[in-house]
This record gives sequence, structure tokens and C-alpha cells, in this order.
Amino acid sequence: MPLLYTIGKLTVGPAMRLAFRPTVEGLEHIPDKGGAIFAGNHLSVADELFLGTVVPRHLAFWAKSEYFTGTSIKGRFSKFVLTGLGAIPVERAGGRAALAAFDAAIPALKGGDLVVVYPEGTRSPDGRLYRGRTGAVRLAIAAGVPIIPVGMIGTEKVQPIGARVPRPFTGKITIRFGKPLDFTGRPDDRLSLRQMTDEMMGEIQKLTGQEYVSRYAPPRAHPPVAGEADAG
Repeated sequence: MPLLYTIGKLTVGPAMRLAFRPTVEGLEHIPDKGGAIFAGNHLSVADELFLGTVVPRHLAFWAKSEYFTGTSIKGRFSKFVLTGLGAIPVERAGGRAALAAFDAAIPALKGGDLVVVYPEGTRSPDGRLYRGRTGAVRLAIAAGVPIIPVGMIGTEKVQPIGARVPRPFTGKITIRFGKPLDFTGRPDDRLSLRQMTDEMMGEIQKLTGQEYVSRYAPPRAHPPVAGEADAG
């Protein structure tokens, strides 16, 4: 586990657990070692923060590539912090740039890291669960790793869209992990990818109890980062 990530686990992690007291279910489904993809619903920008708080292993998360290229003091500091956290750089342009970022995640997964992907492609605008894009399944097959369904409940209340930071004592947080889904060896044609993605979204819905919408979520004003931009 990278040093800065370890420091965060020892400082920010306990503070988050004290302030929000999240309920966690299904930790036994997280492997002790080896790569895996966390595929979850997306209600708030705080989702990854809470995942990092409760998951005992390192999470390789996505960060805008410009944070790694700045030459000013602030830019160099951002690069130092994100590199120290083990972040994966990604172009915000979407499309082929986002797919290139997925390619960059394959070595991390094969090296035994955990990566978070949001199949809906963006945060839910209304709390419902939207149709999943196929990128998470494509990445799992390419890297030969399982997908662990994740259900986040209540994060949109403690940090709704527009809020800068999570607000303590404003709601109950529940995080549920489902049984790993192993798609390795399955066909990767368009129809098969769609079927596997629908299967994955069904498992996520079982964890959250959200109403399911059989269409893609409406895009936000800016292109999503790779953890959200599942092409397909």
C-alpha cells in the first residue's frame, strides 16, 4: 500500500468512521489478495471516499491527467500526492481517451490492485439506478479479474450534488459488498457484454434496493472521468 494512502487510512479513515459511522456488510467478499474491480452505483462524489475508508486494501482511483503534469509548486505537489496515493491518470475528454485510461488500469489489476468503476457512467441525478455501460465487464475480462458489486446507500444525503465536502451527522451510510462475479472466459461480443453488464447491474440493485431505469443516465455538463466513463 502506498505510503500516503497508508497515512490517510490511519488519519482520515478513523475520522470518517467516527463522524459518519457507516454500516458495512459483505466485507468477506473482498479478496485478501489479487486484483478485482469494484462496480457500484454512484450517488455522490463521496462514494470513493467512503469506500477507501471501509476497504482494508489499497484502492487505485482515477484522477485527471492534468494533476500529474503541472510545473508550478501547486502542480508538483498535486503530482506528488496523487502518485503517492497510487492514482491512475485519465484524460477527461472521454471517448478514446477514456478507453486508454482503462488500458492503463489493466496492469494495476493484473498486479493485484483494486479499481473502482461506476457502470452508470455518471452520478445518478435522482437516486435511481440507471442502465450500466459495458466498460466494467470489458475491463474485467481483459484483466482476468472478478467484479465485486457494491451498493452505496445514503451518500447522496451527506454530500449531495453541489456540496464541497461530506456533512457529518446528516444521514445514515450503508455500504454493501456482493459476491464476486467471474466473467473470465465468457464471450466478449456485443450481445454477451450487454448480458453480463445487465447481470452485474441486477446484483447491484439487489444490494441497494433502488428503482431501476432501463436507459442511460443523462450526462453531466463535463465529460466524466474513466472510472465513470464505461464505453459501450
